[in-house]
Amino acid sequence: MRVKLTLGSLGSFACVFSIFVIGASASSPTKGTVPLLVQWQPSRLMNGSPILFEINSPRHLKSISGRWMDRDVFFSFDPQQKLWLGIAGVSLETHPGKYSLALTAHTSDNGEISLNRPVYIAKGKYRHIAVSVAKQFTEPSADQVVEIKQERTLKEGVFSHLNPEQEWQGNFVPPVSAPISDVFGTARVFNGETQSMHQGLDYGVPSGTPVKALNRGNVLLARPLFFEGNCVVIDHGQGLLSLYMHLSELEVKEGDQVTKGQEIALSGGTGRATGPHLHVAVRWQGIYVNPATLMNLRLP
Repeated sequence: MRVKLTLGSLGSFACVFSIFVIGASASSPTKGTVPLLVQWQPSRLMNGSPILFEINSPRHLKSISGRWMDRDVFFSFDPQQKLWLGIAGVSLETHPGKYSLALTAHTSDNGEISLNRPVYIAKGKYRHIAVSVAKQFTEPSADQVVEIKQERTLKEGVFSHLNPEQEWQGNFVPPVSAPISDVFGTARVFNGETQSMHQGLDYGVPSGTPVKALNRGNVLLARPLFFEGNCVVIDHGQGLLSLYMHLSELEVKEGDQVTKGQEIALSGGTGRATGPHLHVAVRWQGIYVNPATLMNLRLP
C-alpha cells in the first residue's frame, strides 16, 4: 500500500503549545490522503538557525525520515507529546528563499506517506568587529602549519561522526551563568583582515569558571588544539554536536557519557584567544548554527 500525499491549498497558521508559539502550516487534507502536520521552532527561520521539526499524524507510524538541504533529518517519537521530533539547521551562507523539507513516513500497515513541505528562510542581520591576536595565530610558523594540518584531519574525523539516535533530552541549557559577550554570526576581522565568521557564542567569564554540558551526550573529543585551545566536543545525537573552547582544564575524557548540566571543564584563555573567556559552538552535520537560538527552543 502506498499513499502519495500532495499539497492542496497551503494555509499558514500559528500553533500555541503551552505558553510558546511554533511556526506551522500544513496542506488541507484531500479525500483519500493522510495528512502530516509539519511544525517547527523557531517560528521565523533565518540563515544560521537551528530547527526543531515536529511532525504529527493521526495514523500510527513506524518511522519518519526527512531530507533537508541535502542532509538527512533523523526523527524520534516522543510518546508524551505524540510527536516525531527531528533536529536540523540552516547555514550562515544560505540565501533567503523557500527550501523543501522532504518527508517519508511508514505506517504500521506497511503503507508509505510522502510529503514535500516548502519552508521559507529569511536573512539574518550580523555585525562586524575587529580583533587583535598574537601574530602566530594569523601567520603561523612552518612547524605550526604542520600541527594545524594534523589537527584539521583529526577534527574532520570528529565532525564527520553522525549518530542518528536522539541523545539530547529536553531543553538545552547555558554552559555558564554569565551574559553573552559576543554573539553568533559576527564577521571577525583579525589584525585588519577579515578571516572568519564568529560561529558560536562567547561568554566573558574569568579563567577557572565551571563549564557545563548543554545537554546529554557522548564526548567525542577532549584535548588541546592549536586554535581552539583545550577543547571538548559532545555528540547529542541526530547529527548535533556542541563544542567548548579555550578551556583551562578538562574534566571529561573521550568516550565519556555526560548529562545535561554536568561540569565538563573550567574556562580559560588557551588557543587563539584575546583573553580568558568561553567559546561555545553548535554544529549540525557540518553546519554551524546559533547556540542562543538552540537554547531558546522549547523541547519536550
